[in-house]
Amino acid sequence: MWAQDDRRPRDAAVIDVGSNSVRLVIYRLEGRAIWTVFNEKVLAGLGRDIALTGRLAVEGTEAALGALRRFKAVLDATQPSQVFAAATAAVREASDGGAFVQRVLRDTGLKINVLTGPEEARYAALGVLAGAPDANGVVGDLGGSSLELTRVSNGAPGHGITLPLGAFAVRGPDGFDVDRARAHTARVLSQAAAPFRTDTLYAVGGGWRNLALLQMRIAGYPLQIVHQYEIGAQDALDAARFIARQSKGSLERIEGVSKRRLDTIPHAAVVLEGLIGRLELKRISLSAYGLREGLLFEAMDKRVRNLDPLIEGCAALGARQGAGEDLGAALDAWLGPTFAALEPVFGPRDPVLLAAACRLADLGARLHPDHRADLVFEEVLRAPIAGMNHAERCFLALASFARYTGSPNTPDAKTLGRVLAPDAHHRARALGAAIRLGCDLSGRSGALLKRSRLQMANGVIVLHADAGWADMLLGEQTAKRASALADQLGMGLRLGR
Repeated sequence: MWAQDDRRPRDAAVIDVGSNSVRLVIYRLEGRAIWTVFNEKVLAGLGRDIALTGRLAVEGTEAALGALRRFKAVLDATQPSQVFAAATAAVREASDGGAFVQRVLRDTGLKINVLTGPEEARYAALGVLAGAPDANGVVGDLGGSSLELTRVSNGAPGHGITLPLGAFAVRGPDGFDVDRARAHTARVLSQAAAPFRTDTLYAVGGGWRNLALLQMRIAGYPLQIVHQYEIGAQDALDAARFIARQSKGSLERIEGVSKRRLDTIPHAAVVLEGLIGRLELKRISLSAYGLREGLLFEAMDKRVRNLDPLIEGCAALGARQGAGEDLGAALDAWLGPTFAALEPVFGPRDPVLLAAACRLADLGARLHPDHRADLVFEEVLRAPIAGMNHAERCFLALASFARYTGSPNTPDAKTLGRVLAPDAHHRARALGAAIRLGCDLSGRSGALLKRSRLQMANGVIVLHADAGWADMLLGEQTAKRASALADQLGMGLRLGR
C-alpha cells in the first residue's frame, strides 16, 4: 500500500484481461485524483467460445498473448510505481484458464491474478465509489461473460454476485437473437435479482457506455460525457427496446457508435431492459470508473480514500496550471461563510462545489487573457474529473467562466440551458464574480487575502480589511469587482476601511 498523504504525482498501471478485451491503462495518481495517461486495448474475444466449448477462444488466446507481450514492453519502459494484473470471468470459467495464466507468466513474466466472482463484483463497486463516493444503490458491471451486481451505500460495497449474463454467455451458435437473449435474461434475473431491488443502478461496462451515448443522441442531449450521466428508467427502457431491435447495419449508420462494440450493444440493451423491470429501477447512472479504478482505490491510504474526488481533482488540475498553491484553500475559507448564508441550490453539495470552484480559480493563469474565459469554460466542462454529475459540471464551468469575465455571452449556452437550472446558473455567476474579487483584491496571494473579510449583513455585502491593511481595499478595480458581486447577489455594497 502507498502512503499517499500528499499530491506528489506517481504512476500506476492496470492490466485487465477481460472476456472481450485485454487492456492496459497507465494512471497518474495525485493523491485522490486519478488521471488516465495511457489507454490501449485489444478486443481479443477470449470468452467468445466458452458457452459452446468451455474453453478460451483459440484466436482470442493468441491475440491476448500478443497484446500482453506488447504491454510488458510498455511497462518495462515506463516503470510505473505499481502494476496490477487481473483476469475476470472468461479466464476464471474456462477449463484452460489456468494454462493460459501459466503461459502468460512464462512468455511475459506477468503474474495474472484471476479474480473470483465476488472479488470482481467488489472491485467494480469500489471503482464506482472512487468516482462517486455518495453512490447508493446497486452497481452493475456488464462484461463479455458475466454481469456482477453489488450493493453500495455509505461509501462501501456490500453483498455482490456474478451472473451468466455477458454477451458471450447468451450468444448461441447462430449469434445474437434478441428473443432468446431476453428469455435467458429474464430466467436468470428471476432467480437472483430480488435482493438487489433499488432505485439506482450504477452501470459499468463498455456496452452500457455506448448504449448511453446512443440514448443521448436519440434524446438530443448536448453534453456527450458518459460519467455520471443519469437516465430516467422510462427513457432508458425506451432506448433499450429501440436499440435491441436494431440490426448491425442500422447501428453502423448511427454517428458516434463504436464499431467495435456493435455486437454487444443490443445485448447490453436487453440486459438493461431486464434489470429495469426486475430491480424496479427509477434511474440509471453511468460510471466511467469500474474494476480497474477499484484496484487503485483499494491500494490508496485510507486517509486519501476519504478525501473528496471532486475537490482533489480540481486542486490537482488548478495547481498544474496555476501560479499559487495556497490560493484555492484561502478563497474557500474567505468565501465559505458568505455563501453558506445564501439559499442552497445544490443542497449539501453547495460547500463541495464552492471548494472545487475555488481550487480552479487560477486555472487560466497561463492562458492568453483575450481567450482564457472561454478556454477555461471548455476545460472545466469536459475535464476528466470524477465526483460530479452533469449539472455540477456545468455549474463549475460557468463559475470558472465568470471568474474571468462579466460577459453574459457564455460558450455552449444550449448545454447550460438544458442541464443547469436558472437558480444554479445565477449562483455560478455570483460565485465566479466572488472568486474574481478575491483574486484581484489579493493579487492572487492567499496570505494577503487572509487580511480581509467578506461578510453579508442586512442585504449588504461588506468588505473589511484588518487593522493596518486598509490600503488593500483601495483602487478602482477593487470597487468594480466588489460592485459586480453585489449586483449578482442583488445586494448593496459597503467597503470598510
